[in-house]
Amino acid sequence: MTHSIASPGLDQAIAAYLAHSRALGRGYRNEERQLNDLRRFVQAHAGHDLTPVLFEGWCKTLGGLHANTRRSRELIVHKFCRYRRRSEPRCFVPDPLYFARKVPYRQPVIIQPGQIARMLAAADTLAPSANSPLLPAVMRLAIVLLYTAGLRRGELLRLTLGDVAARAGVLRIRESKFHKSRWVPLSVGANRELKHYLRQRLRGVFDGRPEAPLLCNCARGWREYTGAGLRRGLGELLAIAGVYDSAGRLARVHDFRHSFAVQALIRWYRQGADLHSQLPKLSMYMGHVSIVSTAYYLRLVPSVAGLASRRFEQGFGDLLRGVRP
Repeated sequence: MTHSIASPGLDQAIAAYLAHSRALGRGYRNEERQLNDLRRFVQAHAGHDLTPVLFEGWCKTLGGLHANTRRSRELIVHKFCRYRRRSEPRCFVPDPLYFARKVPYRQPVIIQPGQIARMLAAADTLAPSANSPLLPAVMRLAIVLLYTAGLRRGELLRLTLGDVAARAGVLRIRESKFHKSRWVPLSVGANRELKHYLRQRLRGVFDGRPEAPLLCNCARGWREYTGAGLRRGLGELLAIAGVYDSAGRLARVHDFRHSFAVQALIRWYRQGADLHSQLPKLSMYMGHVSIVSTAYYLRLVPSVAGLASRRFEQGFGDLLRGVRP
């Protein structure tokens, strides 16, 4: 490993790297958070610049995270250091050989419609509080939008009142992953739930400005729900509804998105739709840059496997049995 020497400073180097990346059209919000965390660690340990010892110490602070998350953050620093070396040839660049090893992600728990019904019933029994006067309505709407529209958790949390066109039944998702914005049409049932929620949300006691968050958890002001708060609330409802897989694993919030994609596939099989023409539409609806990203969410669960087998038999069964047309 190459040791660092005197340099213009870590602060200036990070600022220059982010400015360069954003000039190319990248958001780099997560990269900014991770690099600032690294900068604070270096400063807290009286370091003037990043060294092998300080980098190793920073990596140890990530010990409680999933291996893939640790590797992702280490690679962010590696990419920054490689950029920096273009102008500072002797600056430290960590060796990826010593980064956390990537491991397979856990398989999602595909949530069934009956389980969603139990979650909605459980949400209706929640007791509002002073900090969350709309708790039952918020949790109910979150379940509906995540399951029927396949939104990412961050997309749901960033929705404002101005992003909602309830009359048309459409949501505007602004600057999401891959820096793409899109319009998401809702089903009739989901839009009905949205309108019901808005009748409570738009009462005079709550902030009704267009820039106010759709999911509001404070009667005074317009504080939005946090990712941790939403995950905790939905996690409790998933447990109450018994949304576990055969191995006893509780479903996660991100499993709603997997379930949305799988349920769309099941509907198309049952409708006899042409999957080759439908999958690009699903990709666009979910906000993916290509169908390759969408394929990650399409799991071969038993119900999908059965429907696919029946369709194959209908189309090619005679050939396999040796019957000529």
